[in-house]
Amino acid sequence: MELTHINEEGEAYMVDVGKKPVTRRVAIARGAVRMNPDTLELIASGQVPKGDVLAAARIAGIMAAKKTPYLIPLCHPLNLGSVKVRLRLNRNQSLVEIEAQVSLNGQTGAEMEALTAVSVAALTVYDMCKAVDKDMVIDNVRLVQKFGGKSGTLVREGEQLW
Repeated sequence: MELTHINEEGEAYMVDVGKKPVTRRVAIARGAVRMNPDTLELIASGQVPKGDVLAAARIAGIMAAKKTPYLIPLCHPLNLGSVKVRLRLNRNQSLVEIEAQVSLNGQTGAEMEALTAVSVAALTVYDMCKAVDKDMVIDNVRLVQKFGGKSGTLVREGEQLW
């Protein structure tokens, strides 16, 4: 396999995407924060001392997607068309589930932006609840779907649409 961000001398560089055609790109990532059931109920009832956890995490995820090239080395700045961050409570497994969908018309994909959005949304949930739950775990952050570009479509097996 050829590494695309390493030159002949073994040095890292930013790939030139200037000659690639502009195509529709969509990336969907997911993850979760596992917590004690009492913590999940505090979130559901809006009683977390730091405020509305789901609203804060949603905004943090959107902002993070927009800042991805400042956080990830060699990541291209993108003109994002849309960033959607959804959070839902899974009482059966005591999880806050997080999904981010990033879309744009561009010359490179939005996978890193979707993954960053999920990661920062999860970190925000963790930060807002850490005073009441020391056992939380950020879990299973992954790319679940990607459309567009030269490499085509990826759909992770076993993923269900929300």
